[in-house]
Amino acid sequence: MNPFKYFKNLFSGNATGSKKGDQSNSPNRSAHEGTLNVGIDSALQVSTVWACVALIVETISSLPVGVFRTLKDGQRESMKGELLYQVLHTSPNKRQTSQEFWEQMLLNFVLRGNAYARIERNKAGDVISLWPMSADQMQVIVADNGSLVYVYSYDNVGIIYTEKEIFHLRGMGNGVVGLSPLEYMRSSVSLAIKAQNHTVATFDKEARRPGILMTDVVLDPDQRRAVKENLGDIVTGGGKQLHILEAQFKFQPLGMTPADIQLLETRQFSVKDLARWFGVPSVLINDTSDSSALGSSTAQIVDGFYRLKLRPQLVRIEQAVVAQVLSPRQRAQGMFIEFNLDALLRASLKDRMEIYSKAVQNGLKTRNECRAKENDLPIEGGDILTAQTNLAPLDMLGKIQQKGGVPPETVEQ
Repeated sequence: MNPFKYFKNLFSGNATGSKKGDQSNSPNRSAHEGTLNVGIDSALQVSTVWACVALIVETISSLPVGVFRTLKDGQRESMKGELLYQVLHTSPNKRQTSQEFWEQMLLNFVLRGNAYARIERNKAGDVISLWPMSADQMQVIVADNGSLVYVYSYDNVGIIYTEKEIFHLRGMGNGVVGLSPLEYMRSSVSLAIKAQNHTVATFDKEARRPGILMTDVVLDPDQRRAVKENLGDIVTGGGKQLHILEAQFKFQPLGMTPADIQLLETRQFSVKDLARWFGVPSVLINDTSDSSALGSSTAQIVDGFYRLKLRPQLVRIEQAVVAQVLSPRQRAQGMFIEFNLDALLRASLKDRMEIYSKAVQNGLKTRNECRAKENDLPIEGGDILTAQTNLAPLDMLGKIQQKGGVPPETVEQ
């Protein structure tokens, strides 16, 4: 008996398993019967999918990217003069801005679990441009020697790239490719599409309920065809506004409540179910059906979304850029990148002012540093760090008062 036969069968086709050759990031079978074959184009026509994807993609792509270097004393230095800063922060290539580049990368990453970009370097090995590539057109192969080969299908031609030529942002998976979220949530998206199709079909009939025409007379085939032609609009929602039932005909509509017509429960379930797949609080995509979420502080919900969803994704991107995009020289110098989450505060003047006030009052920032963040001109004396003295030791109050510019003769002895 082959002792490895059991394990071979167990992991056959498993997207998280290790294997040579072409890599798969999709489940080998659907967990639910009747699941539609949903692609990106179909999925994005579901409003919940679009809203969740847009929220994640647009939020992350709008964050400024900074390039820094760690100094020997542990401090960090901004590297705005580096070419890498211009590529990541301003324009990754001649066609796109930084936000447009990251939007395209993240759209592939959120739906397919993988995002790819072709790396162009100068003679020194430093990156000079990044060109995004479609995840659906990329094939990742593990060669016999363990190296990765990327085959990109473009205009029916397969273009081969090595690991050093491709920036590969991968989600959770087997370490080679990330699992495709869209493939694993296919059943949930399929349910939402079927519910939407059913609703559209119902309203195409002007929300008419199916019914039965009843009569005590037995009809021959010709009479039945005539009745269907003349009275079929009662159910199908044709153009006739008045229907006359003669010869003792009675119309009995079949039961269908307004909740059945609108499919409220099913469609509300789909909203929460798909939001759960994306890790997005449904209240952030305008779902008002959850009273418990609405009772929570909006700031708490947003903060949880930032910490539990966005921050892990940002760390993944930052580490991938350092490992794959930076040159050996840049890594040896201690260079790294960081997305500036503080930029999210730009939408709230109140929050910004409160943070500035605390930073100035506790001696963490000067007034001019805070003014610079608001694009205000510096003021005279604004480069001095200041702090409140209400927490000073009692035996230092007189000395602090004298140092503050108060004439000694006015100080009580």
